Amino acid sequence: MKKCRNEKGFTLIELLLVLVILAVLGAVVVPKFTKRSQQAKETAAKTDIANLEVALDSFEIDTSRYPTNSEGIGALIRPPANVQDDWRGPYLKRGVPKDPWGTEYTYRQPGQYNEYGYDLSSHGSDGVNGNEDDIKNWTEDQYGRSK
Repeated sequence: MKKCRNEKGFTLIELLLVLVILAVLGAVVVPKFTKRSQQAKETAAKTDIANLEVALDSFEIDTSRYPTNSEGIGALIRPPANVQDDWRGPYLKRGVPKDPWGTEYTYRQPGQYNEYGYDLSSHGSDGVNGNEDDIKNWTEDQYGRSK
């Protein structure tokens, strides 16, 4: 008895066609996920800034002032020497966060834009201060003036 073997495989043309289809799908899908990832990081930075604002305001309520530039937002975790009796922290449960791109948030008090408060910002995905991808706790009008 002879066994008939009807072996079929994929031809080179079929394999190339599958690779072309996968490449086209990848070209369409990957940019969509990349934009979503960037959008998620921006949202996370805005949320961090809002949480830091709540913690800074709690610090101010307890101590009657915001942390100085030299104390920075680290004062939300460890009490500065001159306010230990009034300090009711730590004001952040998980420590001072870094922005979604791995850099520290910038804190300035008194603020350049929030004159009677503080400026708090992330330099965004490019790490450069002062351009359109920065995430900050102030807004600017069309002429670049803070509101």
